[in-house]
Amino acid sequence: MKILRLMMPGVLLVLSGCSTISNMHWSSLSPMNWFGSSLEVSEQGVGGLNASTPMNEEAVSEGLNGDYRLRSGMKTDNGTVVRYFEAMDDKTVMVVVNGENGTVSRVDVMDKEIKTESGVEIGTDFSDLYAKAYGACSKGTGDDAESVECKAPESLHISYLFSGEWRGPEGLMPADDTLKNWKVSKIIWRK
Repeated sequence: MKILRLMMPGVLLVLSGCSTISNMHWSSLSPMNWFGSSLEVSEQGVGGLNASTPMNEEAVSEGLNGDYRLRSGMKTDNGTVVRYFEAMDDKTVMVVVNGENGTVSRVDVMDKEIKTESGVEIGTDFSDLYAKAYGACSKGTGDDAESVECKAPESLHISYLFSGEWRGPEGLMPADDTLKNWKVSKIIWRK
């Protein structure tokens, strides 16, 4: 008989058995699997949200692991009516899910707990990801006009919105020397 003791702060778990432990998947012992896994931004989507997720409250809530209170709305974007859900943590908007043609088309992440597969998170410095803006970045638009959006390296679906202080002319992008101190304020996934 094999006995396995797994210790975590405040928890002692003792598992015993003959063949069950040797056949068990060790990943199931991870504390993250006991309490649900955290959300992540990947090429496929954000958590369980992707281009095939229906734009309804139940599907969006499930895609976000039920971690947020949702409120819905409608807006126009370039002349097209877009439905959206704001995922709230208390009174703060943490994630915005936009949809077109009945499915999710874009997810904006502002929650510091949600990272990309490569570990990029809200607050990551521009200089940690880019040497220069040319070729990867452009001036933000709409509500993000004061920021700079950059395609994630080697990604077709992920981009980062960088924000910081700059007192230059409206409509122009800050110089690389200024951008190096800017931080990720939003992670954006688009289908």
